[in-house]
Formats: sequence, C-alpha cells, structure tokens
Amino acid sequence: MPTTTDVRANAEAHLRALVGSDDAALREDQWSAIEALAVERRRALVVQRTGWGKSAVYFVATLLLRDQGAGPTVIVSPLLALMRNQIAAAERAGIRAVTINSTNMEDWEPIQEAIRAGEVDVLLVSPERLNNPGFRDEVLPRLAATCGLLVVDEAHCISDWGHDFRPDYRRIRTLLHDLPEGIPVLATTATANARVTDDVAEQLGSAGTLGDVLVLRGTLDRESLRLGVVRLKTPEQRLAWLADHLAEQPGSGIVYCLTVAATQEVADYLRSRGHEVAAYSGQTEPTERQALEQDLVDGRVKALVATSALGMGFDATLGFVVNLGAPSSPVAYYQQVGRAGRGTSEATVVLLPAIEDRDIWAYFASLAFPREEQVRRTLEVLAEEGRTMSTATLETYVELNRNRLETMLKVLDVDGAVRRVRGGWESTGQPWVYDEERYRRVTEAREREQRAMLDYIATDECRMRFLREQLDDPETADCGRCDNCGGLAIAADVSAAAVEEAEARLARPGVVVEPRKMWPTALANLGVDLRGKIGEAAEEGRAVARLTDLGYGNALRELFATATPDGPVPVPLVRAVVEVLGDWRPPVDGIVVVESATHPVLTADLADGLSRYLKVPVVGRWAIVDPDVAPGQGAANSAQRIAAVGRRCDLQADVPDGSRILLVDDRVGTGWTLTLAARAIRNAGAAEVRPLVLATQS
Repeated sequence: MPTTTDVRANAEAHLRALVGSDDAALREDQWSAIEALAVERRRALVVQRTGWGKSAVYFVATLLLRDQGAGPTVIVSPLLALMRNQIAAAERAGIRAVTINSTNMEDWEPIQEAIRAGEVDVLLVSPERLNNPGFRDEVLPRLAATCGLLVVDEAHCISDWGHDFRPDYRRIRTLLHDLPEGIPVLATTATANARVTDDVAEQLGSAGTLGDVLVLRGTLDRESLRLGVVRLKTPEQRLAWLADHLAEQPGSGIVYCLTVAATQEVADYLRSRGHEVAAYSGQTEPTERQALEQDLVDGRVKALVATSALGMGFDATLGFVVNLGAPSSPVAYYQQVGRAGRGTSEATVVLLPAIEDRDIWAYFASLAFPREEQVRRTLEVLAEEGRTMSTATLETYVELNRNRLETMLKVLDVDGAVRRVRGGWESTGQPWVYDEERYRRVTEAREREQRAMLDYIATDECRMRFLREQLDDPETADCGRCDNCGGLAIAADVSAAAVEEAEARLARPGVVVEPRKMWPTALANLGVDLRGKIGEAAEEGRAVARLTDLGYGNALRELFATATPDGPVPVPLVRAVVEVLGDWRPPVDGIVVVESATHPVLTADLADGLSRYLKVPVVGRWAIVDPDVAPGQGAANSAQRIAAVGRRCDLQADVPDGSRILLVDDRVGTGWTLTLAARAIRNAGAAEVRPLVLATQS
C-alpha cells in the first residue's frame, strides 16, 4: 500500500496538471479533505470561500481514486454554467468528464454506454435529473453501485435553512443511503452559516455508516473584494449612476437586478448610453446563455445585466459586481458578490438599494411552502383518483400555480407521500406530517435575514465583517478595504444628462400584453368544455407598465397598495395612457369595461375617460354576476382561474357586428379574465378585441 506521503506527492502532481503550474502545492486544509476522501474513504463537508479551490479537491481526489481502480465520480451540480466550467477544468487535467442534463437528452444513451465501458472519470448531473423517473429508476441505481466518489456541489441547497433551498437536492439523501459502504462523499459550499452547516453535516452523517463527517470550515473573507453602498433616492438616479460610472469599474462584471423585466429595461438603457452590455435571466435561451457567458469571460461585453440565474459557481475573472436592488439576505448577497474577485487582486462591489426592494422580497416570500389544507387536498386527490396524474391535471383540483405545485410535489416525493412516475405523480399511501413548526421557523429566519440586509445597507461599520458574521465565520476582523473602512471611495454623483435620459427612458410607458393562445388541459374536470387552441382570442394589447418596472412601476404599486383608497385614475397615469395610445394607435369602435369589486371607481373612470378621448361609446361591461366568487379566486393556477372567472362574470353589452372593441381593465395577472371576456365579446359579434390595462403583474 502506498504511504500517505506517496499519496500526497501523487495528489500534488495531479494538482499541477490541473492548474497548469509546476510549482503548485496543496494547502493543508485541501490535503485534509483529499486525504479524508481518497485515503480514509470518509464523508466530508467543506465550507470555504469562493476561489479557495474546492473543485481542485474533488478533481484531485477523483484522479487518486481512479488510480486505485474506483468507479467514476458523480458530481451533482445545480447550474449548466457551472457544469460547463467544471468540464473545461477537468479536461485541462486529462479528466474525462461528461454531463447529463435537460439540454443534451440525445447524448444520454451514448454517455451511459461510455460509463459502463469505464471511459468516463466524472459525470456531472443536475439535481433535477435525480427526480426524473427514468433516470432515478434506471440510471441512478447503477451509478450508486459503481461510483467511486459522490460530490454535492453548492450543498447549502440541501438545507431549507439555506438561502437557495431546492427540493430536488433533497433526493440526494436517497442517493446517499443507497451508496455501498466505503464510497466517500464530499459536500461543498461557499455560503453556509452554522445552522446550514450543521444541517448538511447531519444529513451526510445520518445517511451512512462511515462514522463522523469531517467538517472543514475556513475563513470566508475574500481579500480581493472592496465593498460599498451608494444610496440614491430615485430609480432615475440609480440608472444614471450606472451610466456615469460603469466604465470606471475594473474589467468586466455583472450588474444584478431582482427581476427579469429589470434586466431588459436596464440593459436597453445602458446600451443607449454607449455601454456594451446584454441582458441575462432564466428566460434566456440556453444557447444564448452560453454565448453570453463566454462573451463575459472573454471581455467582449462590459457587463451582463442579470438575475441570480447567473449565480452559483460561475467561474470567470470579473472585476466588479453591481447590485441594482438588494437581495433579501446578506448570505444571498455574499453569494452574488462572490462572482467577482477570482483571479484578480482587487474587485469592486457596489450595492444600489431601493425602497421597492422590500415589495419584491414580499412577493418571493409569498411563494413559500403551501398551507396545510392545500397539501392535504393534493394528497386526497391522488389517493381518491388512484391513478397517475400530471401536474396540469392536478392544477384543476388544487389552487396552486404550476411552479408551486411542482415544488410541493417534489418535497412530498422525497418525504415518501407521493412518487413521481412516467406521466406524472401517484400516491404512495404513506402517512405524511405537515411540519408547521419547521415552516414557521424557516419563515421567521427569512424575516430576520431581510432585517439584516437592511442593517447591512445602513451600517457604518466594516461591511465584509458584517457579511462574515452573518455567515458565522469564526474569524472576523475589519477588512480595511470597504467604503466604511476607508479602503474604497465610491463617487455618488450623477450627471444631469444621465438623469434626464433615465427619466425619459422610465417615463416612456407601454408594455405589450400578449394574448393567451391555448386553453390549459383537463378543464373538463372542472366542468368547463374548453380545450386546445383558443379560437376567439384577443389581439395583442397594451399596459402602461409592469408593477415591477423601475419607472411607472412605483406609481402603479402605490395605486394598487391595500392602503390606497379607490378613486379616479391619477393624472400622471392619465397622461401615460394617452401616450400609450399615441404610440399604439389601435382602431376602436367601442369600449367594454371589466367590472371590478375592488376598484370600481378606478375602472369606470378609466373607461369613461377613454370614451371621451377616443370619441367612441362604452358599449357594455364584463359584469360581475356572482359576487360570491371572490376577486382573484383561483388565480394561483390557470384551470382554477378559468373556472372561477366563468362563474363570476358574464358579458352585458350591445356589441355591434364587425366592431373593433377596446377591452379595459385596471390590471392583468393571469390573463384569463381578459381571455374569457374577449372570447365572449368576439362571440357577441366583434371582429377584434384589444385589451388596455394600467398594469401587468409581470
């Protein structure tokens, strides 16, 4: 048997090949992790800052274990961008790495053949694959039986205390349990406080019989980062700051926004000011994402204006990160700013917070785990039906939107109450307990994190120390590099020209309202005889703005706030509606107004004002005929909403044959109210129906 000294020498030889440097050497904490995996065959959790070299640990351990005849390493990795970076790094060291994910299904069978032939050293899989029925039942058992090392990257996602909990990661517990004795496991993360660390370590340890989990936790200080906050009062000033100061930032970087809409709006504005930037979000096509990531890595763009979809593990030498709006926790913020400062001695990190950030936090908080009665209803439906049911079919029985329902079902799957199979979900008949106390404590923890984020913005003490304390870093001292320590001076001035152009950009109203084109499936379960393509659809419509927009979004959020009394359309929004009509110029012969229980004065005033301005009559109402159906009922998913609107409303109008109707409402959420109203108006004789609303929710 080789001695520990021999193994370490081999490990450092592999490291030098990996990093391409003849004088590279392992640090003691890196060697401790590698030794635990490749020599002692233990389970380890490594909590170390971005850039510490976590990938070096599992790649070197892979090579050592393969030298010993072990099977391939399986890496569970959450993001395609991260997978691509990891594969590129592996290939530099002569490691044969492949990936199975949602974008390369045609390669799955050849990859599995290569694994069986021993031609693969590393297989990267997304956590979503672990819950795919075919992968789970056919591929996963073979991997569990033959793999030489299991790596769980971004392991904080396992814990619902983590800032980025993902239900699919919980499936890893099953994989851990199925591993043969003696297969080492490595979990890694750069963003875990003490509670998350303990939770992940407990899950690693309870899943096997390999003894105590080795936990290696180092300092989370990022010596290259210089943190600062610029507090400006208005969206126009914040956009102007970006326009004036983006070019001053070192190298290339990321401008983070809280919403998809903001990425487009900000990128358009910055391009108009001469900056080479592009928008990037979860809605960006996969091929375009990859091209944009490479443009950023190669410095062909100054910045990507991105949501957190460009997040964990993205590996590039970036000189700055600017956040236009604050994430909801210091830990999530630390994760994002960690994209900067890799491979460079200095990187600038600037936060531009806004009052409206809290509204966005509240929206995302509303998507937490569903209420017990909604969970119980889902379990009852599956048990009563006694068959496989798709998520779309379940939507007709449970008032949850597609994403929340899917997420809930994944949790129930891991808990053993349901099982994902080909074609959907089925009940297991196993008892299930709603852990209300845990969900309450998680909610309270999220609220504390939001308060801490506000404290970070306001603090006059060291910003890096503040973030490290939030992560329970055992070593905390003032960094000497941030704006409060005196190591970073950030100009807060903005030019009049940039503010003026930002005001003009944000004051330009008008958002396209796309018509619904297809009815959801299984509406017959709710007694609704609609299916397939919508034959009497509306034309393309317009809204003044999105509620999340930087410009008119502020005025609209205030208008629709619970504390704002019903009343006529405010004058600034009247002007905006007129401007939208001037740009749009829809042909109109008459107006139908959507009756509102919550804003009757607002919608009536909007319709009457449009009638006077366009000199066309209001020909009727999409009227409330069953007030027992509450406003917004069923809005959580399409099928439930269609059934609710169909019971609640009916057309009361005299629609001239062949007329062109403007359908007026205060705001659009799911779009089904406008869809059903437009269908009724078309069936009453209209040739065209064009919706016009003040606000759209997304």
